[in-house]
Amino acid sequence: MPSKKILQQKEKQVAELAERLNNSICGVLANYKGINVADDTKLRKSMRESGVDYFVVKNSILKRAFEKAGLDGLNEHLTEETAIALSKDDIIIAPKLIHGQVEDSKGVYSIKAGFIEGKAVDADTIIEYAKLPSKEVLISKLLFVLQSPMQRLAIAINEIAKKSGGESGGESGDPTESADNTAA
Repeated sequence: MPSKKILQQKEKQVAELAERLNNSICGVLANYKGINVADDTKLRKSMRESGVDYFVVKNSILKRAFEKAGLDGLNEHLTEETAIALSKDDIIIAPKLIHGQVEDSKGVYSIKAGFIEGKAVDADTIIEYAKLPSKEVLISKLLFVLQSPMQRLAIAINEIAKKSGGESGGESGDPTESADNTAA
C-alpha cells in the first residue's frame, strides 16, 4: 500500500491532468515504443513551437484523469507506452504533427486514438484530421472562393463597357441618353 504522501501526489497529478484535458480542444494518444532520442527531440521541438503540449504519462494516471474529465471510450487504448499531445486552440495541429511522426518512423510510432471537442475518436479519425489542410490554407481557399465571383463580375462589367463604348452608329453606350432620344 502506497503512503499517504504518494497518494496525494498522484491525486494532484490526476487533477492537474484532468484540467489540462478539459482545457484542450484536441488530444492524440500515441504509442511511442521504439522511437529514438533524436526523433523524440525533433517531435517535442515541433510540438513546443506549435503550442502543443506533448508528454509521456503513466496509463493508470491517464485513465483516472480521463474519468475525472468525463472522457469516455479512451481507456481501452491505454496499453503499452502512451504519449499524449494536447492542443488548446487548433484541432488539426496535434493530429498533423503526430501523424507526421508516424509516417517518418515507418510504423515504429503509432496513433492509438484521441479526442476532439470532448468526444473520443479512433485513430482513423485522427488521421483524417491530420490530412486536412492547415487553418491558414483553408482561410486562403475560402477567401479565393469568395473573391472569385467578384473578380468575374468586374471582368464582365469591364467587357460590357468596352463593347458598348466601341460600337459605331452614334450610340455612346449611356442608357440615359438612349432613353432621351426615343422619347423625343
